[in-house]
Amino acid sequence: MTQAATARDRKMRLCLIGAGAIGQRVAEFVGQRLAQSMELVAIAERPGINVQPWWTGPVLSSPTELAGMRPDIVLEAASRQAVKEWGEAALRCARKFIICSASALTDDGLREALLTTAHTSGSQLVVPHGALGGLHALSAASLLPLDQVTHIISKPPAAWKGTAAETGFDLSNLPIATTLFEGSAREAASSYPANANAVVLSSLAGIGLDRTLVRLVADPAARRNIHEVTALGAFGALSFRIENEPMPTNAKTSDMAALSLVKLLESEAGTLVV
Repeated sequence: MTQAATARDRKMRLCLIGAGAIGQRVAEFVGQRLAQSMELVAIAERPGINVQPWWTGPVLSSPTELAGMRPDIVLEAASRQAVKEWGEAALRCARKFIICSASALTDDGLREALLTTAHTSGSQLVVPHGALGGLHALSAASLLPLDQVTHIISKPPAAWKGTAAETGFDLSNLPIATTLFEGSAREAASSYPANANAVVLSSLAGIGLDRTLVRLVADPAARRNIHEVTALGAFGALSFRIENEPMPTNAKTSDMAALSLVKLLESEAGTLVV
């Protein structure tokens, strides 16, 4: 019997960091679609956060508890701080650490520490494409020199509430589409960490955090979260536009962010990967 066949004889063990909107959505789909091949064995959350009634299994509060769960995959769906707190432990005890909070990787020291731990542990740090389904093309194009990459994010004004935009704009009374920020992806992810994880993804796939131009827009006419990515380079030119429905329980993100994670988990457990 091959090693791969032996691995499929048991369910893969998944630990989830974060029990918010994305985490709950992932847990729901894992139970519905992957019950035969994957098992959610624990959820990590901050002390005082109630994960019941939808989860009644083990709840972890410290990275030192991860190893005891013997995870194959640890998936972060919490915050950039969670990546910092749990990342190295996850990479040491699981073969893959998947992070939603890509903005954490704007911290060069943290990124290097995680990559070093992954190298020495023989594990992988995985950054899923999230709401940006066209990143495969951009990533392939980056094998040749790229001249420029631009990423514009337009969302309804309500999606920008609770962010740095509130200090300079009256989000409840914007008459037209208004640019809240224009600058590098690194700056965008630092100033708008909850909204701009996607720009880190396009940067990692393309020409990096400091060369990717980002524009963040509050548009009263928008009914969806819209991403427009364009790139020019030796490969030619590409552009893609994605309109994602906001998640009902969190307007700052979309169902596609959770669905992309589920698809990634399916590729880990399945026999046909597309």
